[in-house]
Amino acid sequence: MKRPPLQDVVCFSHLRWNFVFQRPQHLMTRCAADCRVFFFEEPILDADTPHLEVHADRGVFVAVPHLPPATGGGRRAAAIRTLLEELLARYAIARPVLWYYTPMALEFSRGLLHSAIVYDCMDELSGFAGAPPGLLRLEAELLASASLVFTGGHTLFEAKRQRHAHVFPFPSSVDVSHFARARRAQADPPDQAPIGRPRLGCYGVIDERMDLGLVAEVARLRDDWQQIFIGPVVKIGESMLPRRHNIHYLGMKKYEELPAYLAGWDVAMMPFARNEATRFISPTKTPEYLAAGRPVVSTSIADVVKPYGHLALANIADDGPAFVAAIESCLGAADHAWLPRVDAFLADLSWDRTWAAMQALVVEAVERGARRDRRTNLRAGLPGPPPADRSIPSV
Repeated sequence: MKRPPLQDVVCFSHLRWNFVFQRPQHLMTRCAADCRVFFFEEPILDADTPHLEVHADRGVFVAVPHLPPATGGGRRAAAIRTLLEELLARYAIARPVLWYYTPMALEFSRGLLHSAIVYDCMDELSGFAGAPPGLLRLEAELLASASLVFTGGHTLFEAKRQRHAHVFPFPSSVDVSHFARARRAQADPPDQAPIGRPRLGCYGVIDERMDLGLVAEVARLRDDWQQIFIGPVVKIGESMLPRRHNIHYLGMKKYEELPAYLAGWDVAMMPFARNEATRFISPTKTPEYLAAGRPVVSTSIADVVKPYGHLALANIADDGPAFVAAIESCLGAADHAWLPRVDAFLADLSWDRTWAAMQALVVEAVERGARRDRRTNLRAGLPGPPPADRSIPSV
């Protein structure tokens, strides 16, 4: 018998919905095809009085708490909890699946009635610059209460697998048809068109995970190569970015625009630093670059080396001369004989397949929790939980 789809999902994220389109957005938009999804963001400190802004995007209800700037500490958690309870009441959300991207959300969400708790650990946030105090303590609490733990890659899976009974690795996936548009000849976007060739491109957040020294060295070693960076600069000052005539920062672009930029690149690169912030990452851009038909050069990030490096789907190099040599080998390749191997590998790596596998595990966890609740209620002589009102009020 076919299992019923999930009911309500409340997702707590440290990343904003309208930020770089990545794992949370890919998964929650697919989840929203079968149930109501409420994406609860971190607060914006810009209001005279606390209030909740809710809008719908791609089928997801995005909830943004607004608080006065002076709201801090325990008062902030209490204020967010009040707005969260307002959301639950306004939309008649009963016993949802609670889906966490950040353990910090426990400060205002612990104790909520739920049908299951999912911790989708996409990064080791404690290794990032500016990680909040108490993160590791709250992660331990979340791991103790979670029904399921997903990890954003295999390296992260190895780090978490002994800490929970139900841990599953789901590495970065890809929407192949979206990025395959880059394989077609097309006009350059206006801000990229004037840039010469050859072009080395990279998109994504520019922060402490980027090896800026490597970027500068490659630009110096090959003065005629043009490096193009697309994405927001966060947690580091603009003054830290290497500046040369052959380095171009084009700013943040929409997800829908990325294939047009990729189509004009000769090589896609991932000059990641090797530090605590990158130790466990599984870059989403790896399969996206490959789906676009771009050769990839990356530093030795564990989840890029295995499987992409081992399968000769990506070139791995760490210092300036080696990185330049790897790019030269890509530029010198006259054919695309490697693309059939890329396509065969990516065939099993779609976000649709990833979400279907995740959904099945979450439905099992919900059923497992319901059976446990029934046993508890029977022992106590209590009835089971009432069914939720499935009506959907307007935003």
